[in-house]
Amino acid sequence: MDVKQKIEELRKQIEYHSNRYYNEDNPEISDYEFDMLMRSLKTLEREHPEISDKNSPTQKVGGKAKRKAGVLVRHNVPMLSLSDVFTKEEVLKFVEEMKEQLEDPEFVVEYKIDGLSMSLRYENGELKLAETRGDGINFGEDVTENAKVIKDVKKKLKDKPEYLEVRGEVYMTNEDFKEVNEMQELAGRKIFANPRNCAAGTLRQLDPSVTKARRLSMFVFNIQQTRGISFETHTEGYEFLQKQGIPVIDDYKVCRTGEEVWSAIEAISENRGNLPYDIDGAVVKVNRYSDREFLGATSKVPRWAVAYKYPPEEKEAVLEEIELSVGRTGRITPTAIFTPIRLCGTTVSRATLHNQDFIDELDIGIGDTIVVYKSGEIIPKVKGVKKEKRQAGWVKFEIPKICPVCGENTVRDKDTADMKCTNPNCPAQKERSMINFVGRDAMDIKGFGTVYIEELIRKGYLGSVADIYDLKDHRDALIEEGIIGKEKNTDKLLLAIEKSKENDAYRLLTGLGIPNVGKAAAKAIMRRLKTFDALMQASPDELKEVEDIGDVSADCIRRFFDRKENQELMERLRRAGLNMECLEEAGRDLRFSGLTFVITGTLPGMDRKEAAELIEKLGGKVTGSVSKKTNYLLAGENAGSKLTKAEELGISVISEEELRRMTEEKEA
Repeated sequence: MDVKQKIEELRKQIEYHSNRYYNEDNPEISDYEFDMLMRSLKTLEREHPEISDKNSPTQKVGGKAKRKAGVLVRHNVPMLSLSDVFTKEEVLKFVEEMKEQLEDPEFVVEYKIDGLSMSLRYENGELKLAETRGDGINFGEDVTENAKVIKDVKKKLKDKPEYLEVRGEVYMTNEDFKEVNEMQELAGRKIFANPRNCAAGTLRQLDPSVTKARRLSMFVFNIQQTRGISFETHTEGYEFLQKQGIPVIDDYKVCRTGEEVWSAIEAISENRGNLPYDIDGAVVKVNRYSDREFLGATSKVPRWAVAYKYPPEEKEAVLEEIELSVGRTGRITPTAIFTPIRLCGTTVSRATLHNQDFIDELDIGIGDTIVVYKSGEIIPKVKGVKKEKRQAGWVKFEIPKICPVCGENTVRDKDTADMKCTNPNCPAQKERSMINFVGRDAMDIKGFGTVYIEELIRKGYLGSVADIYDLKDHRDALIEEGIIGKEKNTDKLLLAIEKSKENDAYRLLTGLGIPNVGKAAAKAIMRRLKTFDALMQASPDELKEVEDIGDVSADCIRRFFDRKENQELMERLRRAGLNMECLEEAGRDLRFSGLTFVITGTLPGMDRKEAAELIEKLGGKVTGSVSKKTNYLLAGENAGSKLTKAEELGISVISEEELRRMTEEKEA
């Protein structure tokens, strides 16, 4: 491969990974690997200026400005990136260059938070606009409504300068990230890869209540522009912001020499494992604003700051055990237990091995010498195996095909690498089963929150979903213990539980949590088989006569009802008075009967779930992919590849407004 081909290949790789990071919030490689690709390209372009290209990723800042979170807004001040440095020599060189150009400069060294950049504009002390970085130069996205529900974002300042624009980093603490992923898993949604992705996706979505629930945080790291107030230094600006109650970067250090700067960078490295959030480096900034103004910026980066990126720290350890745990969704997670080692200032002895595919890829077994690393993140990862140190008698680890908690069979999820326990009565899944059962898509018992379920399980009131309908027998004890609240709240929940007995049978089937049987499948099954008696006796072939029920779903249903404990569960629910028949809705409007819809993009007035419920209520079917069987594609903003495919197949594309007209029209 000649130099030109190599440069072109690097540009393609970087464009691809940049899009995954900035625009899709779903990177495939580590920050360090991306930085190394970018550094290689910069070096080659510097050595071969004849192959320069103004569209090269080295000449761009950030990603594209998108409209997902709101309208596009023009930056008052460009939100530039920083020059990256990777060695002590490069840091010292930067300091010396600043000293050559400036008179007795000061430097501030601070954490580089791993999150999403956002600027806040205040007019006369009131927050007027919050914007994302977008393309970094011209446009960002208006995320004001989401920003207002972030606890660290002040809507009003104590002092009221005519104009103040600050820039900071929106991030998520590791503890909050863990909780969000647990809730994603319980809801059957995709979990986030890391806190940065979660923060970015949350800030850009349309519902401020989601942003608030996920508890985003923010540090301000720069004052961008002012009117009616001025500061001589960056640190003076920080002091003003702190008086306003605005969080600024923790533990920043003011330095005068290159060695002091390097010592501050090393101190951050030692402490980064103790932080409650992720950082991806250290930033070195010139302190005086007049010096910054004198130095200026290139089209991409300011000349008065650099970002030092820590190299991944790696150490060897001996794999002593692989621990298997069962999550609340039944997913089995293998965890490597290894000899304790120090990484990034903390002692670690555990790292996830994700799933069997990851184990196979590593070719790993008990007793192996493994390489563990951290790459600017809190969570340690297993990088590889030192096979040359492998002992005789080695055996590759295989996740057993039985649940480590209850001993029942496990199955591999379709199209994933996840192994799951098939027993909904597995003790490890008890809480998840309850949450699924009372949820909106299932029995829809209003007010029956996760906190109540956790406490009722802990106190011994709930052991299976059938126990929910026995809670009325413990009314006085529940009120006395205050688990649900006082008399009014307890009676309100007990009434909602009683009311749920009247639900259509498909809700009960959904609530049982049978693998591969969601709400849509449950509806189709009950419409065809009508009663639970028929369902419990149905053969796999009879089940497969139901539309979209294949071998895997039929097998899961059959295995569920063949289990003695599940037969006993159904009998308890029957005795409790739950409806087990498909309700015949006389005169029901089924205008969409026989029609298949696909929903894509962001709808302006409803979320996809609401749209799907509206379509299904009128007898329509909602699927996830476009095919020749699709009748309508409901398309919102950023519709993507599904819209392209629908147009190729000649499928009718409708907007939310057109859907509403279709649902409001009276049948002739």
